[in-house]
Amino acid sequence: MDRSKRQFLTGVAAVVGGTAMSQILTSSSVAAAQDAPLTNWAGNLTYGTGRLHAARSVEDVQAFVKAHDHVKVLGTRHCFNDIADSAHDLLSVREMNRVIALDPSARTVTIEGGMSYGQLCPLLEQKGFALHNLASLPHISVAGAAATATHGSGVSNGNLATAVSALEFVTAAGEVIHLARDKDAATFPGAVVNLGALGVVTKITLDLQPTFQVRQDVYLNLPMAAVREHFDEIASAGYSVSLFTDWQNGIMSEVWIKRRLENGHTLTASPEFYGATLATKNVHPIAELSAENCTEQMGVAGPWYDRLPHFRMGFTPSSGKELQSEYFVPRRNAVDAILAVERLCDHVSPHLMITELRTIDADQLWMSTANGRPSLAIHFTWKQDWAAVGKVLPMIERELAPFDVRPHWGKLFTLAPTTLQGRYEKIEDFKALAAQYDPKGKFRNAFLARNLYGV
Repeated sequence: MDRSKRQFLTGVAAVVGGTAMSQILTSSSVAAAQDAPLTNWAGNLTYGTGRLHAARSVEDVQAFVKAHDHVKVLGTRHCFNDIADSAHDLLSVREMNRVIALDPSARTVTIEGGMSYGQLCPLLEQKGFALHNLASLPHISVAGAAATATHGSGVSNGNLATAVSALEFVTAAGEVIHLARDKDAATFPGAVVNLGALGVVTKITLDLQPTFQVRQDVYLNLPMAAVREHFDEIASAGYSVSLFTDWQNGIMSEVWIKRRLENGHTLTASPEFYGATLATKNVHPIAELSAENCTEQMGVAGPWYDRLPHFRMGFTPSSGKELQSEYFVPRRNAVDAILAVERLCDHVSPHLMITELRTIDADQLWMSTANGRPSLAIHFTWKQDWAAVGKVLPMIERELAPFDVRPHWGKLFTLAPTTLQGRYEKIEDFKALAAQYDPKGKFRNAFLARNLYGV
């Protein structure tokens, strides 16, 4: 590896799992932010205002919303676009991070709107419970993940929002609204993936299941020919499966297979997997980087929350230089979509750190990227060079257009608003729901105005 590339990768190591505690997760940063520019965790976005206010209760949220004409809620700042931006006032509910109730008989947990998965999961494990799915980073907020349809992986696993069975939010008028899956069937599917358009989420209830153990095995250098011929079998080889590639050399450089261990049974790993070979040590998705911050591999069993993410709970990502985009296509088109991106390798690879491929089951949430269709997610972690990446994204979007591609709501894309709106058959119902709870557009910002209402 040449020296410049090594220096670059060393610099981004902290991005995907450094040991420095990020300011975005501390309550003291809410006050400190008043005197410094506010940025997202990757540093590619500076928010339109430095006015960030902290709420510690539902009453605080109600008072703040009533007193301001324009409000957006800022969570853990893991979005790469301006979905949470405001030119007026930002509200943080990060200090509202308690477990309100755990109901063992109903198998649900109710938490405040500022809680992150990293805070919640160990508490659930202590009580013998688990969530069905987790994202690759555990440091994101539960409410923010649901609002943007953030997903995790697994052919039979819905995204993180599908675990939501009830939520409470404060409307533009300061009214507290409670919606539940079993009582509000007409509107609940529109409120979960809410894009921040309905109000301030103050409580959220999640479905639970009994805790379970997972082992994680990694295979190296899977031939692209095997992906073409056996994609369904590869994607179904575990409870959660991720494929990593830089689109060079005709291979998937790594395949991460996470398998549930049922009823104390043990599993073994074959030394070969569709032409890939079993790794003999822990690895990082970017092979040149240390695996120190990654969750344990090599078939070592561990609790669900310490295996389903790629990165360990104990390592908080600090701000670093990267950009992210992600596109969702129907799983039935997975191979064609993968080959379409591979054809762009000469344009994509020079600006890429890594691509990850994952599957997500279908759901019925109106604005979910997996609404109505089992999906393949094609995720790009880019070098932080928007001038270059901004030219590549339209190429990718054109290649994926035949598959009715949907971009991740919290990541970078250039899809035309009318095209994006056409990918969601319930979008007019969602706009009507937003108008019901926010008739004057108090929670509407440039992102929503552009992507939901723009032409």
